[in-house]
Amino acid sequence: MDSIQFRDVPETGIDRALSLSYLTFHENPEEEKRKHHHDLLRGCTRVGAYEDGELVGFLAAFPFTVSVPGGELPCPCLTFVSVAPTHRRRGVLSGMIAELFARAAADGAPIASLWASEDAIYGRFGFGPATLGHTVEIDSRRPLALRITPDDRPLRLVDPADAPSLLGAYYDRTRAERAGRIDRTEAWWREEWLVTEDEEDDELSPPRVVVIGEPRGPVAGYAIYRTKTRDDAPGLVRLDELEADTPAAAAALWRYLASIDLTGQIRAWGRPVDDPLHLFAADRDQVRVTGEFPALWLRLVDVRGALESRSWAAPVDVVLDVRDDRVPANAGRHRLTASPDGCTYAATEDPADLTVDVRDLAACYLGGTRTDALVRAGLATEHTPGTVAALDAALHTPRLPHTVDEF
Repeated sequence: MDSIQFRDVPETGIDRALSLSYLTFHENPEEEKRKHHHDLLRGCTRVGAYEDGELVGFLAAFPFTVSVPGGELPCPCLTFVSVAPTHRRRGVLSGMIAELFARAAADGAPIASLWASEDAIYGRFGFGPATLGHTVEIDSRRPLALRITPDDRPLRLVDPADAPSLLGAYYDRTRAERAGRIDRTEAWWREEWLVTEDEEDDELSPPRVVVIGEPRGPVAGYAIYRTKTRDDAPGLVRLDELEADTPAAAAALWRYLASIDLTGQIRAWGRPVDDPLHLFAADRDQVRVTGEFPALWLRLVDVRGALESRSWAAPVDVVLDVRDDRVPANAGRHRLTASPDGCTYAATEDPADLTVDVRDLAACYLGGTRTDALVRAGLATEHTPGTVAALDAALHTPRLPHTVDEF
């Protein structure tokens, strides 16, 4: 480990970093995809592990901001995490993540995040699953049965070339309604959401964009989807994203998707756990949740900064004993005093009301996990009765956190 140095990867080293990433993930993308990755990395923080001048480890972080209850925070979002197969289990990944944490703290970013390629790896670095996603399948060979009346405002298809400005304005307006959502640039819309050919399935159509709302009025919701014909099954509608102001607007979009000619199945990946579809669908045999998975993994790099930067739904005054082996400044007993008017978090010698690991506190931070679930699972210890009830009431958010932007 002493022979390995951690430092910036210059722009001239991006191609070498990509080669290491492709080696690690057993990929051989075509030139167009390589260029896309190169362009992405130019705008990222890039940390390399070098031995004798040779790149043996690499990670990058997008400089996103992420919505949190009551606002948003700068959040380096890890990607392209790679270690040469010759240098595994030598502390390369630990060193790179420690370097990134130090930079985040210096830059005033109290949180970091990632999507985990292997769940077992990142918990030991203090990342906890802060949002969950559902995979939903709908049998659309018959009309979608609904318990509510869909919004009768007109639907219209939008040229994907014109969609970033239209959808971007809607997304920016509504992003704060759920924690866990990244800010999207026009380039992110075009290159991640509206690219012509899907990189995982080239048989899918180009993206289709449907919006609901009066032609000269504000957008009340939208759906981005692709379609595919299949020889051995009814045609597929793959839904990438659906957002709506009201349940009735959402119902109109779902009904539209279920009525597309020559298709018989909708498959939607990454839907929110509290999607109102689950309640207003009249037949749960027709609308089925076929999978659940952790989506955004969050790390509280600066526990104090993170807790004092979010809003709180109810008063709470508790002493937390936080365990954090990676960032010692976070560890120990601190008194959390919070209410809808604000929050303070300060070191104390008072006895702990709750002992919790930093990874589990991160899972609770956006409101997606309850601390009483941690206690019941044996992952946290309540020393003072009533602590977890008060903390859960304070952490509560009207809507569960949700993330569908994978990076």
